Amino acid sequence: MADFFEEVDEELRRDRAKALWDRYGKIVIGAAVLIVLATSANVFWRNYTASQRLENAQQFLEAAGLAQAGQRDAAIDAFLALSTDAQEGYALVARFRAAGLKAESGDLEGAAADYAALAADSDVEPLYRDLATLLRVMSEGESADPAALLQDLEPLTAAGNPWRHTAQEMTAVQHLRLGETEQARQSLQALADDLEAPRGTRARASEMLRTMDQ
Repeated sequence: MADFFEEVDEELRRDRAKALWDRYGKIVIGAAVLIVLATSANVFWRNYTASQRLENAQQFLEAAGLAQAGQRDAAIDAFLALSTDAQEGYALVARFRAAGLKAESGDLEGAAADYAALAADSDVEPLYRDLATLLRVMSEGESADPAALLQDLEPLTAAGNPWRHTAQEMTAVQHLRLGETEQARQSLQALADDLEAPRGTRARASEMLRTMDQ
């Protein structure tokens, strides 16, 4: 799971930079103007929200400390509490962390349900809803219908989707589960040849292809 998030970070850094400026560039400029025009009330509110962020950060660190100490149930409860009380950013990360801890503890059904709830939440940005879908597929593993999982993964494999490489890898796995060797081979070969894919993902695709050829 740690390797997966490292690869996700590598994908995000490359794919999101231009997209973020295209989407938020004018907003950033407008925000700069608003700062110049800000009143004392705005300053008070910024100080308040900064204080809230500091409190949320402390709560998050405490929950993470519980997880590191092996107290998963307590950590899950702490993250779930934070997900309902914290500001939007911390609340979202807390929901992902709670689901991840459930998966680590063996509660794959509970983790999949949490990820499904995130994917269905219209208040969550599409980027993170797609991530939740991908993690749900990973959590369900061999317990779900591979044909259904292929349908869930298909939108994530589209060009430009930051999760497309991992989604394509998972797509190959589902084809193999269905006995569709040629489709799996095509997905893996495309992934191995994709210079934009993370090195680890390309290496795994190449290794799976070599294994299939043996």
